[in-house]
Amino acid sequence: MDECKTHYPIVLIHGLGFRDRKHLNYWGRIPRVLESCGAVVEYGGQDSHGSVESNAAQLKRHLLEILEKRGCEKVNLIAHSKGGLDARFLISKLGMEDQIASLTTISTPHHGSKTVDLLLSLPKFLVKGCAFFSDVWYRFLGDECPDSFSVYHTFSQKYAEKFNREVKNSPKVYCQSFAFVMSSFRSDFLLFFSYLVVRILEGENDGLITPHSASWANFRGVVHSASNRGISHCDEVDLRRRPFTKKRVQDRVSDITDFYKDIVADLKRRGF
Repeated sequence: MDECKTHYPIVLIHGLGFRDRKHLNYWGRIPRVLESCGAVVEYGGQDSHGSVESNAAQLKRHLLEILEKRGCEKVNLIAHSKGGLDARFLISKLGMEDQIASLTTISTPHHGSKTVDLLLSLPKFLVKGCAFFSDVWYRFLGDECPDSFSVYHTFSQKYAEKFNREVKNSPKVYCQSFAFVMSSFRSDFLLFFSYLVVRILEGENDGLITPHSASWANFRGVVHSASNRGISHCDEVDLRRRPFTKKRVQDRVSDITDFYKDIVADLKRRGF
């Protein structure tokens, strides 16, 4: 099968709190399914808790290695959550627009979060204390330069406004974005509390990110599940390693791997 055999390799860029590990893959079944359909899949390899600027520099280093290894001129980026901000900075500020064919962002907080703004209003010593212990932990797990205090502010609305003003989209790169929502707090027990908080403060969300915040560039809309539970931030990267439902409903997703196959097949049709 070659429905996902794009002209350029696919590079998956993870979000916050995870690294690209072989035996605990952030993306679940997704890479294997894409490869079985003809795609060449690589990974971003950036820190799990690094700043946007630091992670973008790591991405650039790894992407240049991928370009040399694969003997290609460009790559297609698919980025989840904060990974989308890392990728945008990479393209706009680090001179990589000629090496990137496309960027697809999935539940990336392009417009920040009111919820994070509220959390950052806590006394600064508490925020810095949490950041310190977080940095120690993530350095132990392998991060080169964790910067949790910077990461926290990355999700604020003030940061997002400044970021969007300064980090411009390149006309050379095809960009698109997607959003997801949970149907209720019962949809994902891992995110039930955060879902409720964000629901009260900001409206419908995937347990962390609202469709408004995820909307950027060519916004392709909210992706809905064929089941009644919706799709959570964890579901978006196949955390549970299984389909949502056996039901098939037109224009709705029964298995998150089908969503990614559709994205990559569309990139192929566009010549990327």
